[in-house]
Amino acid sequence: MSRIGNKPIALPSSVKVESSGTEIIVTGPKGKLSIEKFAGISIEQNGSNIIVKRDNDSKEQRAKHGLTRALLANHIIGTSQGYTKILLMTGVGYRAQKKGRQLVMSLGFSHDVVYDEPADVSIEVPEPTKVKISGIDKQRVGQVAADIRAYKKPEPYKGKGIRYEDEVIRRKAGKTGKK
Repeated sequence: MSRIGNKPIALPSSVKVESSGTEIIVTGPKGKLSIEKFAGISIEQNGSNIIVKRDNDSKEQRAKHGLTRALLANHIIGTSQGYTKILLMTGVGYRAQKKGRQLVMSLGFSHDVVYDEPADVSIEVPEPTKVKISGIDKQRVGQVAADIRAYKKPEPYKGKGIRYEDEVIRRKAGKTGKK
C-alpha cells in the first residue's frame, strides 16, 4: 500500500487541475504545467483535495501511483508559490553578475564562466556572491542550480566553490608540517 500515493493533496483556491486524455494539466497564478498520465492511474477532486487512485496493486502500478501523486503535488506548489534555490560563492575573487540573459561568473579560472539563462527559469544576483534561481518547475530549478554548482564544487580543505545555501561542507584538516 502506497503511503505517499494515498495522501490527499490540498488544492489552493487559485489552482485548477484538469485531467484530459494522456496528461494532467495544472494551472495556477504563476503558470501552467502538465504531467503524463499513466495507464491505470486516475485523479479525483474531492472538495479542496485531490486524491490519486490506481486500478490494481501490481508493483508497477504502486510505483506509478506514488510518483504521480508526488509530481502532481510539486506542480501544484510550483504554480501557486514557485520554487527557489540559492547558491553561495565562497572564495577570494569568486563573484557573479547578470549581463542580459547571461550569468557571468568569476571562479578563479583564467576566463569568466558564462551560463545562459533558460526561458523557464529566472536567475537573479542580489549580491555578487549570491545567486537566486526561481521557477515553477521543481525539477528544472534544481537542475539549473546543479549545473551552475558543477562549474566549481566546494572543496573540503578551504571550502572554496559554489554551494547551496543550506549545504554544510565537511571540512578536512590540511597537511601538518614536519616537527
